Amino acid sequence: MAAAVDQLPFILAVCQGPELELVACNAATRAVLPGRDVIGRPIREVIADLAGQQFVDAYYEVYRTGQPIAGRQWRAHLDLPDGSVHEMFATFTIVPWRDADGALRGVIGAGFDVTDLARSGQAAEAEAEQLRRRYEQSRDVITALQKELLPPGVPVLPGLHIAASYLLADADTAAGGDWFDAVARPDGRVALVVGDVVGHGVTASGVMGQLRAVLQERLDAGAAIGEALAAADRLAQRVRAAHAATVCLALLDPATGEVEYCTAGHPPPLLVPATGGSRYLAGTGGMPLGTGGTFPVRTTRIGVGDLLLLYSDGILERPGSGPDSAEELALVAADAAAGRALHAPTSTAPERVCTQTLELLVRAGGHADDITLLAAQRVPVVPELVLELPAEPAALRGARARLATWFTAVGAAEHDVFVLQHAIGELATNAIEHAFGGTFGKDVIAVRVALDATGVVEASVADHGGWQVPERRPTRGRGLALTAQLVQSLRVEPGANGTVATLRHPLTRPARLLARFDEPLPAVPAAAELTIAELPGGDEAQVRLAGAVDAASAAHLRQELLRRSRGGTVPMTIDLTDVSLLASAGVSALHLVAESHGEDAPLTLIAVPGSPAREILDLVGLPGVTP
Repeated sequence: MAAAVDQLPFILAVCQGPELELVACNAATRAVLPGRDVIGRPIREVIADLAGQQFVDAYYEVYRTGQPIAGRQWRAHLDLPDGSVHEMFATFTIVPWRDADGALRGVIGAGFDVTDLARSGQAAEAEAEQLRRRYEQSRDVITALQKELLPPGVPVLPGLHIAASYLLADADTAAGGDWFDAVARPDGRVALVVGDVVGHGVTASGVMGQLRAVLQERLDAGAAIGEALAAADRLAQRVRAAHAATVCLALLDPATGEVEYCTAGHPPPLLVPATGGSRYLAGTGGMPLGTGGTFPVRTTRIGVGDLLLLYSDGILERPGSGPDSAEELALVAADAAAGRALHAPTSTAPERVCTQTLELLVRAGGHADDITLLAAQRVPVVPELVLELPAEPAALRGARARLATWFTAVGAAEHDVFVLQHAIGELATNAIEHAFGGTFGKDVIAVRVALDATGVVEASVADHGGWQVPERRPTRGRGLALTAQLVQSLRVEPGANGTVATLRHPLTRPARLLARFDEPLPAVPAAAELTIAELPGGDEAQVRLAGAVDAASAAHLRQELLRRSRGGTVPMTIDLTDVSLLASAGVSALHLVAESHGEDAPLTLIAVPGSPAREILDLVGLPGVTP
C-alpha cells in the first residue's frame, strides 16, 4: 500500500497531532517541494513560504474545526533551492484524519497540480478579452462611421420646425442602411428624405452614405424630385448593394404649404393636421432604386400647424406587431404631436413625434430593424427682431433676454442660442465701449436679427459713433476676436455715420442618433444673474461663480476677486463650471486678477470640458486653467 500511495499521480500529505507534523507524503508531494526536509516537521515549517497565501492556515483550520476545506485553482508561489520562485496552481481538499473511535488524529491534504489547466484558462480568457476589445473597438468605429454618414442635425428654417431620430436595430449590429436628410434649398423650399438600404453592417452604411451624398448634391443644386431620384437610381444600378433601396422624398415650401413627394418603393408620408387626427398620403407608385422603374410625383398642400412625418418601415415591422401597425403609428404620432402622450412642454411637436412615438411603440416589443423618423411642421413665421438699446452696459442684460426669447421662437437649439447671445453681446459691448469713447448713455445702438430661407441667422449691430482702431492691450480687445471664432462669418464696416458689424451663423437642431431610445440630449444652461459663493471649507479665496459674467458684472467680479485674494497675495481657486456666459469683459477681468497673482500665490481656474466657460477659455488661452 505504501508503495502504491507513493506512486499516486496527485499530491498527498498526512499530518499528525496538534502541531500537524508531516508523517507521510508521496513522490508527487516531494516533487513540488524539492530539497526540503519534510518528514517529522510541522506543516507550518515545511511550507513556511506559503504562510501568507492561506494554505498553512487552511491545514490548522481543519484540525481546529474538524471540517474539511477545499480549494479550486489556488495560485501558490513556492521558493526553490536555486532561489527562484515557482508559480503553480492547485486544486485541493484538506480533510480531518480520525482514529477508528472517531478521535481527531490529524489532517490529510490531497491536491492536483493544475497549473497547465489554469494557464490554458488564463490564455483563453485573455484571448476572449482581446477579442471582446477588438469587437468593441470595431463596433465603436462602425458606430462613429454611421454618425459621420448621417447629418448631425436638421436646419432651423423660417416657418418650419424639423426634427429627426435614428434608432439602430441592435447595439451589436451597430450599423444600418437607413438614413434621413433635410436640405434647405436657396429657393426657400426644403427637401425631406428618408431612405432604406437593404441589409445591415458596414456595406449597408457605406452604400447609404453614397446614396445620401448623391441626393443631397442634386437637391442642393435645385434639382426636381424626379431628377434627383434618377441620379440615385443610376448609382443603384452600378452598385450592387444599393439595389432595391427605397426612398421617400418630399419637397416642402414653408411659405405656401405646397408639398411635392415621391414614394420610391417606400411607405408614404403620414400627415398629422393641426385640427386633429392623422392620415397617410397616397403612394405615388414609384419603384425601388435600381429596379428599372419610374418616379412619379404627387402634390398636396398642408396648412400652418400641420405636421408631415417620413419614416422607415422598421417602425411598422416591429416584433409582435400585427396588420394594424400602420394605424397604431398614426394614432401614437397624432397623440404625440398634440401633446397628449408624455409630458414634454419645452419640445416642439416634431421633436415629440420623433422621440415619444419611437419610445411608445418600441418599449413593449422592441424592434428588429433600424428605425428612422423625420418630421416637419409648418409654423407661423417669426418676424425679424429689431432692438434699440441705450449705449450703456446695463442694457445688455435685457437685450440678452429678448434675444433668447426670439431664438426660442424660431426654434434655435440651446447651443446656438448661447453662441449667438454671446457673439451679439460682444458686438453690442464693443459698440457701447468704443463707438462713443466710453461716454455711456450718449446715444443708442441698433440690433437687428433675422433668419433667412436657408436657415442662416444674420445679425447686425449698428452705432452712430466714430470708429476706433482696437488698441493692443493684453487684457482687452478680445470681443471681435471671440465673435469671429464663435460664428461662421463676421464683417465690420466703419462709415461716416457709424459702424455696422454683421455676423452670419447657421442654425441647426441636433438629431437623435441612438443605440437606445432613452438616451438623453445634452442641455446648455441659460444665462442667469452672477453669483459668487465660497467652496466648502470656509476659505473666501476658494469660490464658485454661477450665471453671466458680462460687461455689467465684470467690474464687480474683478473687485470682489481681488478683495478675497488680498490683491493676489494668497492662492485662489475659481470654479467657473456653472458660468452660463463668459463675455470678453469677464475674460479681461480674469486676466487682471491673474496678473496680480505670482508663483507664490497661484490662481487656478476650473471649468469642466463642454461647459460654456470652458469653451471661451479654450479660445482665449487664459493661463491657470486646469485640464
